[in-house]
Amino acid sequence: MNIGMVAGETSGDLLGAGLLAALHKLEPHLTASGVGGSAMLRNDFTRLYDMERLAVMGLVEPLCRLPELFKIRQALLHYFTTHRPDVFIGIDSPDFNLGLELKLRQANIPVVHYVSPSVWAWRKKRISKIAKAVDLILTLFPFEADFYRKYHVPVKFVGHPLADLIPLQSNKSEARGILGLDSAATYIALLPGSRRNEIKYLGELFILTAEKIFKARPTLRFLTSAVNAEQAQEMQAFYKKITSRFPIDFYIGKSHEVMAAADVVLVASGTATLETLLFKRPMVIAYRMAQLTYQIARHLVKIPYIGLPNLLANQLLVPEFIQENAQPEQLAFALLDFIDHPEKMAVLERKFLEIHQQLRCNANEQAALAIQTLLRSRFQRNQTTSL
Repeated sequence: MNIGMVAGETSGDLLGAGLLAALHKLEPHLTASGVGGSAMLRNDFTRLYDMERLAVMGLVEPLCRLPELFKIRQALLHYFTTHRPDVFIGIDSPDFNLGLELKLRQANIPVVHYVSPSVWAWRKKRISKIAKAVDLILTLFPFEADFYRKYHVPVKFVGHPLADLIPLQSNKSEARGILGLDSAATYIALLPGSRRNEIKYLGELFILTAEKIFKARPTLRFLTSAVNAEQAQEMQAFYKKITSRFPIDFYIGKSHEVMAAADVVLVASGTATLETLLFKRPMVIAYRMAQLTYQIARHLVKIPYIGLPNLLANQLLVPEFIQENAQPEQLAFALLDFIDHPEKMAVLERKFLEIHQQLRCNANEQAALAIQTLLRSRFQRNQTTSL
């Protein structure tokens, strides 16, 4: 089997790596090429372009990169129509991948899109383009699959690989031992995101929130983890700017351990909210972005919540604070409310466990089997037609 794949950012790279590993078990002689990161490269993947060239977020920010992105997409289209894969798998990055997928499907190449675009939240008119561009959508969440079925788009809910990776019961004491933390202290984790813009808009806000909490409760402690040394230095710079000092431990590449070790988490909206849910930790969600991007988004997005825990539960399980509502005072109050009311934390833990069990489906294997089934069905149809 020969596969074409395009992943546009780190989360997609990790999904692609897990999927490749599962596909290799089904098809040991599989070859794969396209766009991916270091995780996919470790799974016998041939990279045609550096994934970082596709990693761009927002509504306004990508505009200046359009010429380069169009050039890469056109080159990939030429490559995959010349070196035809048995199937093309676009992983997330819908603004880049869907246009490529449409052209490849028109060239009679089977197309799978892994990770649903947020079509259920905004730009619902994209559903007609998606239906034309793909033979199968693989979704991480059950409510996404329900949405596609209403529009008769072939879909398979496979679960989320993180739900398989993270144990149903996390060990707080073990995590604190790994990080060298006080087993008896109360810790609040500060996780402002992994992207540069997220650190820019949320890093200082999270530090100021911690400072406000510490002034009210000097016994509390704090910890944070950055994806790399550069972002760790940015967080430390925000910390050095404040007038009072509070106890905070800085880590690099230890976000899961930090979540598991914490009592409560202040977290940026995104995949980290799902990870915090899977570790069964109460959280307060915050997000800020460029003002122009926010003004456009607030008129386009048609969902009541931004946090994945709230979307999955279809109710406001945890507080959310967006843009100008994300202020140190509000965030501090919401975090302390969890600490002061342990019964709320216990209720959340039960809810989070239910969601975790729902998402724990052996996602990599399910996705690989769905792709194999699609190809076998297509092969059988072709054989019948030729007869």
